[in-house]
Amino acid sequence: MKLRFKVPSYVQKIARILSKEGYDVYLVGGALRDVAMGKQPHDYDLATNALPDEMLELFPKAVSTGAKFGTVIALVQDQNKENMEVEVTTFRSEEEYIDGRWPSKVEFVNDVFKDLGRRDFTINAMALDLSSDDLDGEEVEKEWDIYDPFGGITDINMKIIRAVGTPIERFKEDGLRAFKACRLASQLDFEIEEETFKAISECIPVAKQVSMERIRDEFMKLLLNSPKPSKGIELMRQCGLLNIFLPELLEGYGVEQKLFHAHDVYWHSLKTCDFAEDSVKLAALLHDIAKPRTDMGNGHFYGHDIMGVEMVDTIMKRLRFSKSEIERVKTLIRNHMFYYPHSQQEGSKEEMEKLMLSQWSDSAVRRFLNRVGEENVEDLFKLRIADATSNPNSPFQPKEITELQKHISEVRAKDMALKISDLDISGEDLKSIGIKPGPEMGKILRSLLDIVIEDPLMNTKEKLLDEAKHML
Repeated sequence: MKLRFKVPSYVQKIARILSKEGYDVYLVGGALRDVAMGKQPHDYDLATNALPDEMLELFPKAVSTGAKFGTVIALVQDQNKENMEVEVTTFRSEEEYIDGRWPSKVEFVNDVFKDLGRRDFTINAMALDLSSDDLDGEEVEKEWDIYDPFGGITDINMKIIRAVGTPIERFKEDGLRAFKACRLASQLDFEIEEETFKAISECIPVAKQVSMERIRDEFMKLLLNSPKPSKGIELMRQCGLLNIFLPELLEGYGVEQKLFHAHDVYWHSLKTCDFAEDSVKLAALLHDIAKPRTDMGNGHFYGHDIMGVEMVDTIMKRLRFSKSEIERVKTLIRNHMFYYPHSQQEGSKEEMEKLMLSQWSDSAVRRFLNRVGEENVEDLFKLRIADATSNPNSPFQPKEITELQKHISEVRAKDMALKISDLDISGEDLKSIGIKPGPEMGKILRSLLDIVIEDPLMNTKEKLLDEAKHML
């Protein structure tokens, strides 16, 4: 099989250095898969029969990321003198996997076929020989012979994810491969070959041994890199993987919403995720996570936003997300039910204005911004739009967002405080009237902020000191 594409000059440079010393060197991995699919690769991996110590001698600036596994990161300059990293790995075979992830026995071999045979899927088990002497460093498009012993090109053309060799053996070796199969199928819009998919279900005990951090990383790749993440998530549900790390999502399967919704809770969540922008993909998937536990049986799910915050906290801590990301997503979940009436809705203009003033006064907008955080407002709007767009029965109109954005801009233009640090008073000022640092001072500062949110004209040191004295 031949493929026509450009091999970057810095990749050729590494290959020339290895080849000059008599070593075999091949371009392997996802780069060839991308080229076969007509895509531009972002990363290039090489495989060679040179041992790690020998590579470190040839590339003085290289870093060994795992001598046991034969991987070295070579650092070379491209045509623009920019430093580029290329992962170079010694041909190897692997045996006796432990913890569902790592081989306890790694043997360096001299045969590229054995090296390709240990890989996960056929579309990742191809090689391009760069050991020839005609590498001139020029980035020109040319035809290259591809070594494809397991039919990767055929599977790419058929849009199939197929395990190399015996599927159940591949998944027993490395539990993360099951998650990767679903992620690749979703990312590339491929189907998983029948025996390969069946083997995932049979190897669930091995997949359970994978750390939550690794599962989280693979799952986030699925969410952020798939045209429709729902495809990969549904595959994980069908084969049993979803129950390992996100069983709460399964609770919504088959739970009807009746009022204003076309799908059950599970599929509405997946479709909202499909429509969401990257910054709110996870929040979109989890925004209705508590509906099954708050189902009134009549199409109402009272308090699902509040309970959802508790459930999201549990889920994201389980998956080892950072504290800041957990708080951000919880804020979006807590506030995703906001509603802003506008003039294009049913009712007279006077009725809409009355409703607007009663629900969204300037002080109400300030409280909204204080509750959500100005840094989260745009993401909350993105979540609101994705939630509504995913549901063909939604009464939502984009005017709701544009009108609220306009109102927020008007309020922001006025002199106002949204957080304690915006107050025209400090802890030192409060100490001067006898208030000691600690819980009492914090309580008074929060009360002063509430006053200023209601009436920005109160944000002067003199007025705030007077209010603080009254509180005392």
